[in-house]
Amino acid sequence: MYPAERHAAILAGARDGDGALSVAELSSRLGVTPETIRRDLAVLERQGLIRRHHGGAVLARRPAFEPSLQRRREGERIERAAVARLVVEQLPEEGVVLLDSGAMTLEVAALLPHASRLLVVTNSLPIVALLGGRPRLTVLALPGRVRAVTQATVGAWTVERLSGLHADVAVLGANGVGLTSGATTTLPEEAEVKRAMLDISRRRILAVTAAKFGTTSFHRAAGLDEFDQIVTDDGLDPDTVDALAESGPELLLATT
Repeated sequence: MYPAERHAAILAGARDGDGALSVAELSSRLGVTPETIRRDLAVLERQGLIRRHHGGAVLARRPAFEPSLQRRREGERIERAAVARLVVEQLPEEGVVLLDSGAMTLEVAALLPHASRLLVVTNSLPIVALLGGRPRLTVLALPGRVRAVTQATVGAWTVERLSGLHADVAVLGANGVGLTSGATTTLPEEAEVKRAMLDISRRRILAVTAAKFGTTSFHRAAGLDEFDQIVTDDGLDPDTVDALAESGPELLLATT
């Protein structure tokens, strides 16, 4: 079993149980040495997913398991709408814009002006459905395997199609954001698509609500210094605002 598979099994077992993790129990269940389990727990603790203690660990207070797209849309409506409006103000009137999948980018898509002549490239089926009927917009749906939870296309076909494109702006969301962990997401396939979008874009925007800061999900998509702009809401705590101001990207705070 590869480390990533063990990490996923450890977290799944904790989620299905009472949140407690025993080194001895995990070692027996996964068929590896206690030393290997301790190393795995150290990795998960650095990612903010667990807190270690003598003999084991417990799930962190805010585990970053992946909610469905519908559940994400139901939460933080005011903050997300404010951030999305500010993101739209940063977009050109014409050009190629990449939108990855998620509640935030779906909100951005919904707020695009009807007179916009953008070419929107996305791996989000809900965004394709939302924008496909607009006569002035051109929408390119990326191929790939569809994930039921996020209604997004992922995988080798998605990444390969992106590799042949060039975009003016990429707007990406994230499941978690940390000053050191960067923009993170729950599965490697999602992280790979985000990475591919960043690699082909001239300007890169990270769009997240303030609640995402301080939460670390399972897979890193990019460091914060790889973005040109970080757009979030004014609920961000002052210490994080100061730290981001020193990290390089332009920080834009939407008023809620």
